[in-house]
Amino acid sequence: MEQELSKLLLYGDLDADSILMQLGGIYSRWKRGARDGELVRDIHTQIRRLLDLSTRYGFDGNLWQCYLTWVLLTNENPFSLTCEGVGAAADGSVNDLARQDFAVFRRLFDFDFAPLERTLGLNCFSTVCNYQAITKRGALYNRNVSTQVRQTCAALSAAQDADAFFQIVTDFYRDHGVGTLGFNRAFRVSTGETADDLRLEPINNIERVSLRDIVGYEPQKQELAANTEAFIAGRSANNVLLYGDSGTGKSTCVKALLSDYFDSGLRMIELYKHQFHSLSALIARIKTRSYRFIIFIDDLSFEEHEIEYKFLKAVIEGGVETRPGNILIYATSNRRHLIRETWNDRSDMEHKGDIHRSDTVEEKLSLASRFGVAINYSAPNRAQYHEIVRSLAARQLAAPIDDETLIAGANRWEIRHGGISGRTAQQYINHLSGCAPEE
Repeated sequence: MEQELSKLLLYGDLDADSILMQLGGIYSRWKRGARDGELVRDIHTQIRRLLDLSTRYGFDGNLWQCYLTWVLLTNENPFSLTCEGVGAAADGSVNDLARQDFAVFRRLFDFDFAPLERTLGLNCFSTVCNYQAITKRGALYNRNVSTQVRQTCAALSAAQDADAFFQIVTDFYRDHGVGTLGFNRAFRVSTGETADDLRLEPINNIERVSLRDIVGYEPQKQELAANTEAFIAGRSANNVLLYGDSGTGKSTCVKALLSDYFDSGLRMIELYKHQFHSLSALIARIKTRSYRFIIFIDDLSFEEHEIEYKFLKAVIEGGVETRPGNILIYATSNRRHLIRETWNDRSDMEHKGDIHRSDTVEEKLSLASRFGVAINYSAPNRAQYHEIVRSLAARQLAAPIDDETLIAGANRWEIRHGGISGRTAQQYINHLSGCAPEE
């Protein structure tokens, strides 16, 4: 095994602590005659790591082959990143180097652990190569990763030669991308001690809702979808501010874009206000990838003493570097102008009875003006609220409730739970789903 791993070129930058490299070192020690208890403990450590990884991603069957497939599909190297979005070039010289690496992986797929097991009296490799996973309930693992790895693994294990192996992997890169960004829909930013020290952490538990599932607000949804479709198609598109009353579905509409446009290459990165100083580093990280990124800022607003909005202003428009064409910023806010204003900001406004907006006011309003699309979500009236309740009840309640009882309960619910809004309607339906209807 260690000889095979030494032949890897494009995929040879694996972490020394990875399962594959650790097993290569263990196998080398065994070949040199090691038979001690420490060797067995090290083998068991790597088997446990393999089982942990398989549990996390829902692998089944041949866990060794699933792991090797996962390594191939997540390794970001110059070849895999070039193939992302366009596939392998027909005449690229790098293809020959990739085929050599894939030939190594193909041999590793069928690696024979039997001699090592016989010598050490083990059966752990035989077990993980014919593994029966326990059926899991709920979202305990990333089903998207599990499905794609297992399907690709089955295709690779059936590949007749290195060329077929090459075609399967490069087709995957072209159709789905590579690495964490290829597998996952949404991410949050994890920052370190410096602004440049950041990681993208996948968000696995995402509400699967489409724009068509959201009741009402049809003009708003159409405008949001039109801007997003233009963005995905590579046409001119604008940053978007969704503002208005709380509980009207602003955040839900943005999240719904993932369900509607993930297969078209859309990805979403959630960013919090205290992380704005890392915004430039984040853009530098993703601007060369083939995906279309929405940086999502939820509930955006600033108090008088907060100056983080200056970072955001510089990135949206105003900096020397042009915003990359594959990145947009979508933000939601209950405030139209985002930054709290006071009458003290207008200290220079009185002059012979005329109103003169101060420079302070203009500075604060300039952030909102840099969002090319501003979409208002106002609270529904009572008739619209009732229609939202009826639509949600028809979709989500197992047993129908007569309209008079349903609407009477909805009216009592909104009085005690925050007033009329789409959120209140959804909370009422959630209550009915788990409890008997109110009398």
